[in-house]
Amino acid sequence: MDESGGRGQPRSGNDEPAEGHAGAPAPVTDPTAADEQPTDGRRFTPERHEDTPAAGPEGPEADTAPDQNSGAAEAERPSSRKPGPEDDSATGRNAGAVPTPDQDSGGAAEGDRPSLRKPGPAGDSATGPNAGGAPAPDPNSRTEPAAPGTGERPLAHSADGKGPAPQRPPEPRGGLLMGRPFGVPVYVAPSWFLVAALITWVFGGQLERVLPELGAARYLVSLFFAVAFYASVLVHELAHTVAALRFKLPVRRIQLQFFGGVSEIEKEAETPGREFVLAFVGPLLSLLLAGVFYLAMQTVDPGTVPGVLLAGLMISNLIVAAFNLLPGLPLDGGRMLRAVVWKISGKPMAGTVAAAWVGRALAVCVLIGLPLLTQSGALGSDAVDNVGMDTVLDALLAAILAAIIWTGAGNSLRMARLREHLPELRARALTRRAVPVETHTPLSEALRRANSAGARALVVVDADGKPLSLVREAAIVGVPEHRRPWVAVSGLAQDLTDGMRVSAELSGEELLDALRATPATEYLVVEETGEIYGVLSAADVERAFVKAMARPS
Repeated sequence: MDESGGRGQPRSGNDEPAEGHAGAPAPVTDPTAADEQPTDGRRFTPERHEDTPAAGPEGPEADTAPDQNSGAAEAERPSSRKPGPEDDSATGRNAGAVPTPDQDSGGAAEGDRPSLRKPGPAGDSATGPNAGGAPAPDPNSRTEPAAPGTGERPLAHSADGKGPAPQRPPEPRGGLLMGRPFGVPVYVAPSWFLVAALITWVFGGQLERVLPELGAARYLVSLFFAVAFYASVLVHELAHTVAALRFKLPVRRIQLQFFGGVSEIEKEAETPGREFVLAFVGPLLSLLLAGVFYLAMQTVDPGTVPGVLLAGLMISNLIVAAFNLLPGLPLDGGRMLRAVVWKISGKPMAGTVAAAWVGRALAVCVLIGLPLLTQSGALGSDAVDNVGMDTVLDALLAAILAAIIWTGAGNSLRMARLREHLPELRARALTRRAVPVETHTPLSEALRRANSAGARALVVVDADGKPLSLVREAAIVGVPEHRRPWVAVSGLAQDLTDGMRVSAELSGEELLDALRATPATEYLVVEETGEIYGVLSAADVERAFVKAMARPS
């Protein structure tokens, strides 16, 4: 039994007997001396059920077992402890406190795993912060585990930990699925139908002046123009997609939206040169399309429907190319600027910050400058001195564009900060110490072993030590304490699948990808040798992710 209360490495839980000795044993107390208590004062004891009396401040709860099985059942009775001088009592300085890395004791053993045990009496009380809720694991306490082969593992049974590669989760839907060019799904968002109607109305008004003989048919021609224009936008996005796939960057989807389209590339380019190429190919294809439409115009009469359509598509593709070449995120020109700064400084974050702030400056310029240019006639329209409906619409369009650019620049900064902090998410640092128990082990005995080992997770194994399932922490909470000697852990466990085995070496995006591929609440963490390392809780990863994102860059 570990005498350090979780600060050192305990022996394997299999070393403990599964059955108690006959007779009435003395109450089980915590093996940790008062002056050796962990600073967080936590035990692996889930929240008490409402119909279970809580332990008073003077001592352990007096739980009476039925007369039958008096020997073994009483030996497996759940235990509680009296708060020590530094424990989490109602008035203690650590009551209900969540330890942070700064609070880690310098005397902790080097091989100590993150101990995320639930509050003791203070956290269990009816008025405590965790009363009536699930245990609140704390991912903040991180120490490096002992090296393999030292004999200080809580678990030393083998598991293959390897299986078929997990399947990708279904890609997020983004509207109407139109196809899968190059294996990438293309969605048309519902907002596209709104912008198609707007384009049809605006372009139809222009056709009425250019080709008045069309009559009502001009709106049919305008609708064709809207579809052809967004087909050009799709070609622009496909250029980004093909370049990303060429650089072996996964593309989740392409979505056509209100203001153009977006290619959702899941990873960033590895070099500034690739980043520049990846951004430049989109505007380049738009320029090439404009050239194609210009050449096609030379073969038709400009006063006909084909001539007007070709002219409109040429101008619209020129506008798309010019707009995307503006040097500010989230535009393609902003990514090109980011690549240049990245190349000069050697820091991708510096490039992101520079391009994002230029993007915000562009948003202000669009908000103020576009209505002024339109009203002055600099964009080809007649200058107006009064404020009419067209001026209001121009101002509204400028405001929408400015908002999109501003929020896109902010999102780019947040994503850059996310990628900067992702390496801090390491499966090895977030894993809970685990204790192996066999399928028939009563829950009370399993919890006793976990408390003795300073563990926060239970792994159900067979007679050969092969892991079969993980005991769900949420299921333990629902079992009243007086029923735990008669509840087997196998009834509270979730069977292990291949996707629920993750490597202890995973970190950052690889770790998140593995968890997204197989959604679950707990995962079995294994070493490269197949040795079980512990259990990873998805809630712990989420909390560590939020904490990492809150840190300044």
